[in-house]
Amino acid sequence: MRTGRLLQFSDVHFGVEHPHACAAALEYAHATPTDLILITGDITQKGLPDEFAAAGEWIRAMPTPRFVIVGNHDVPYYSLGARLFRPWKAFEDATGHPAHDGEFVSDNVMVRGVVTARGWQARANWSKGVIDLDQTRRAAEALRQAPVGALRILACHHPLIEMIGTPMTGDVKRGDAAAEIFAEAGVDLITTGHVHVPFAIPIDLSDRCSYAVGCGTLSKRERGTPPSFNQIEWSAHEIVVTAIAWDGQAFKPAQSWRLPRRQDTRHTESAPDPKNPGTLEAAMT
Repeated sequence: MRTGRLLQFSDVHFGVEHPHACAAALEYAHATPTDLILITGDITQKGLPDEFAAAGEWIRAMPTPRFVIVGNHDVPYYSLGARLFRPWKAFEDATGHPAHDGEFVSDNVMVRGVVTARGWQARANWSKGVIDLDQTRRAAEALRQAPVGALRILACHHPLIEMIGTPMTGDVKRGDAAAEIFAEAGVDLITTGHVHVPFAIPIDLSDRCSYAVGCGTLSKRERGTPPSFNQIEWSAHEIVVTAIAWDGQAFKPAQSWRLPRRQDTRHTESAPDPKNPGTLEAAMT
């Protein structure tokens, strides 16, 4: 069984980024062999052109392959017209990644993106999350088709379920329903940002457990925690999430979570033949 590693960055917030931490994160990424660089939104602070230019330059300086999704700060803050009619054009132009239905597939890992941010909403706080269940089902079905043994990851910006003790909430409309759909589809991890603190917890909304993994920030908006990013490593039976935190001079491992990897979707390309008991045994070993 293959092993793997990816680095997850989030909430860099160019415009209020932590410059030394951003530079050191690039060095760490180039010094660490990975299957993927994953960036889970809020690459800018107010969606200004110079912020997108700086974010795009930083992302392109990262090793490849890369996968980037959009966050609620990645919309032109001061342009109501852009918010209404083309909220993600600047993000797509700067990053080269689609806002909707982005996908990365290799033999070792598959990532599918879903947008939880909105340019505007029919509620007072537009920073909160919304998830579309049709897009959720498309993503879940795509992840069902991941290569056998590959780690299956859903990437979005807002945590789909609320965390206790975080400095802010995602308040995602239909978040619980979407999390259950992903768990039923065999998704291993739902990776997010937004709350600026790292975490890894089980999502027990169905009879099959997935994990919610949150990432810290590389901005000056630390909200009581140091700048950090996640290193996610996996094997056949375990996923290890480590928050790599800035101590003022370098990035070093801080918190770590060891997550038993779900065993129900890793090996079978098709259902075993109930008439042949040996098929079931072979499929599960």
